[in-house]
Amino acid sequence: MAQTFERLEQRVYYALLAAGAAVVLAGLGAAHFMDERGHVVTGMDNQVVWGLPHVFAIFMIVAASGVLNVASIGSVFDQPVYKKRAPLSGLLSLTLLAGGLAVLMLDLGRPERVIVAATHYNFRSVFAWNVFLYSGMFAIVAVYLWTMFERRFNHHAKAAGIAALVWRFVLTTGTGSIFGFLVARPAYQSALLAPLFIVLSFGWGLAVFLIAQSTMVAWNGQHLPPAVQRRLARLLGVFVAAALYLVAVYHATNLYLARQGAFEAFILRDGGIYPWLFWLGFVGIGSLLPALLLFHPRLGGARGALAASALVVLGGFAFLYVFIIGGQAFPLDIVPGFEARSGFGDGAIARYVPRWPEWLLGLGGIGVAFVLTAVGMRALDFLPHDDLPAAPLAEGR
Repeated sequence: MAQTFERLEQRVYYALLAAGAAVVLAGLGAAHFMDERGHVVTGMDNQVVWGLPHVFAIFMIVAASGVLNVASIGSVFDQPVYKKRAPLSGLLSLTLLAGGLAVLMLDLGRPERVIVAATHYNFRSVFAWNVFLYSGMFAIVAVYLWTMFERRFNHHAKAAGIAALVWRFVLTTGTGSIFGFLVARPAYQSALLAPLFIVLSFGWGLAVFLIAQSTMVAWNGQHLPPAVQRRLARLLGVFVAAALYLVAVYHATNLYLARQGAFEAFILRDGGIYPWLFWLGFVGIGSLLPALLLFHPRLGGARGALAASALVVLGGFAFLYVFIIGGQAFPLDIVPGFEARSGFGDGAIARYVPRWPEWLLGLGGIGVAFVLTAVGMRALDFLPHDDLPAAPLAEGR
């Protein structure tokens, strides 16, 4: 009976792996289609040049930094509960970063030109900095995982953890600075974006971690101790509240500036889908509802924390859609103090509707992260060990 169940588990595993590979192939096919036909087959135009694939890519890159927070708390601050989750945290950081960068490169239209970015550096460009930040992140996290799995190097885990902690702060600062240094766009050009992205990464990364951990633990017929569940859920609640507060400060700062008033009215009230996604998607579904699930004494629990994590992820996508696409849809102030008119559509709000190649490419990045995580979990022991009791399903087989 046990052997039959094990073969069934293997079949399900390989079926899921095949499904993930199919999603990856669909994303590659969409990228090839856009490469052959041009970005005219997407909803992007000369004003909205970063579309839905960038929403997927930036979310995964920011979450890749934040998910490593679990390992940092364990190794740097010697917290045993988090230390047992450090290997899974490191694996998810690498796979999310790989998935995000895959989407980012394939959405460029000419992905082979990344060789130019890797060999010719303009250090006044934030994009040039990211070539070093992303590759450095891969190297540091790989060494960090090595110190965890190789007993001879366990005593170096804390030093590697400190290096990973510092590097991921710098990486997320660089991601936020990509937007913060774009002074031509009223949606961006704010020094608050660097710390805002750092705080957002905490919540998004921990939410992804909790979803992955719950899935892996349930797959192995186990369940987490209630004390561990409550601790991680409360931490996610704190991160969600901190992110919501800093987003409020960001918009309050823009409202204080007279030149930002029109943009804030567009995003928060008059922009059609963008105010709906901000207030209902990010604030309501992605922040307030998860906080209620995480802090309520009756609603909180394994299912409540899992549902809250999924809502935080959805809220993250809603926030990035408003921030990235809404920020580009709002017209540029090309000549401050004057009204510009031309046949190009100067001063007009851009209309953007994502099309199927963009959806497939973005989902393909998630597929990359899923496949790499599934293979990594199968190859090495990344599952947290808390002397977990068996779940009822495991007892009955």
